[in-house]
Amino acid sequence: MKMISCIVAAVLAGIAVGWMSPSIMNSEVLDHVVTYVLAIMVFGVGISIGHNRRELIKIKEVGWRIILVPLAIAGGSFLGASIASLFFNMSLKEVLVVGAGFGWYSLSSVLITQLYSAELGAIAFLANVFRELMAFVLIPFLAIHVGKIVAIAPGGATTMDSTLPIIAKMTDTSTAMIAFISGLILTTMVPFLIPLLLTIH
Repeated sequence: MKMISCIVAAVLAGIAVGWMSPSIMNSEVLDHVVTYVLAIMVFGVGISIGHNRRELIKIKEVGWRIILVPLAIAGGSFLGASIASLFFNMSLKEVLVVGAGFGWYSLSSVLITQLYSAELGAIAFLANVFRELMAFVLIPFLAIHVGKIVAIAPGGATTMDSTLPIIAKMTDTSTAMIAFISGLILTTMVPFLIPLLLTIH
């Protein structure tokens, strides 16, 4: 609960500062700061993973079965998107395309805007931003109360970068390694899945 409270408080504080003082940092400077801080955190996770050689051997023993994690996450994302189509005035194709962002809001929104429409691109941006924000809150809860592997799911593609540090902190080295590989695979799938799904009539 302490970790969840800190994360929520940090996000809310950032929103408040950005709302009240929009000129405190321009977007270009902020992007650089976020990138450097994220790089430092992921570097730290990398050191932790590299230090635990036994865990790396365990991951190697799992072999090809490790791809079942990202495939399950992708399937769950599409299932959730399909259910959402029942409540919104959107076609099945549109909700699946939004879900195919897997939390990678920057690329997915740009691709959808260019290939389909600016409106759906904006929806994809917001949906995937909210997914990443929810992941920061859900990961600690799921890791403690449900299971370490399950905690990887909310992050989607972001488990190779932005949500990897919190996964590493709340689980263990082997789970962090699986999360990184899962995020890498899902990230690779995004630029192929979105154009493919947009061909559906």
